[in-house]
Amino acid sequence: MIKRFLTVMIMMLLLASFSVSAEDKFRIVTTTSDMQNLVQAVAGTLADVTAIASPAQDQEEFQPRPTDILRLKNAKMVVRVGLDYDLWLDRLLQEAGNPDLLPGGRGYIDASKGIALLEIRSVSFGPSIGHNHGAGNPHYWLDPENARIITASILEGLLKLDVNHAQIYEKNRTVFLSRLTHEINGWTGRLARFRGVPIIAYHNSWPYFARRFRLNIIDYIEPKVDVPPSTAHLVELLTEMQTQHVRVIIKAPFEPTRTPGLLAGKTGAKVLELAPSVGVIAGKDTYFSMMEYNVTQLVQAFSRAD
Repeated sequence: MIKRFLTVMIMMLLLASFSVSAEDKFRIVTTTSDMQNLVQAVAGTLADVTAIASPAQDQEEFQPRPTDILRLKNAKMVVRVGLDYDLWLDRLLQEAGNPDLLPGGRGYIDASKGIALLEIRSVSFGPSIGHNHGAGNPHYWLDPENARIITASILEGLLKLDVNHAQIYEKNRTVFLSRLTHEINGWTGRLARFRGVPIIAYHNSWPYFARRFRLNIIDYIEPKVDVPPSTAHLVELLTEMQTQHVRVIIKAPFEPTRTPGLLAGKTGAKVLELAPSVGVIAGKDTYFSMMEYNVTQLVQAFSRAD
């Protein structure tokens, strides 16, 4: 009888311990699915990580909801892309009133810190059309080498708040980096013979990806971010595509299809939908599967065009 009582008590204590650990999980909020996935790679099962913006839309144009304020109120850490990408977060942080998540706070991480930025321009304070990338092109996570820097910032932030689990976080990141090195070597090798092949892109999301793998994006359908192309610009694109024998146009699934289809119809190029973020393509819901998908799609398209 006593033995049975002790067994029941031990089980109750174990269940209580599990319940407390589940409730006490780190609550981390990220602005995008890309940051969410990279945080999960380092934090592992010790954190509950949620992303504010859905990958199914243009995350730069995200419209926050009241529920997002509540998420931030209860979070211990926030991780943002930074630059001009998720400016909508600033107002959310002010309204949430969580001092640890404000810039300079213990739980605030701007993942662009330490990234070698491309396309830094002076910022205009006058009227403008489309959103501004003057602080630098913000799509830096599409260079897989930058995942090393991003996860280093994440690890640094986690250690500030939870040094007791330092060894777990460090081990998680080491495992992630080991796989990252292996995958980068494979992706680089598969794309090597297509270096310098001319490409047209819809939106300027790909300079970091293109630099890493030596791809040649010669022009964009959007002459300026979020500004539809003029007739004159379309004529220029057609001339470029015909002169340089462009056979691939890349776009995201949420970007317009009409203009890429028009250009493809007149030049014989293939319109290729790539994933600029984790989860944009169904089933490609990890950083590695997103990158693998993009590389595979490009290799197949280039190979058919040979």
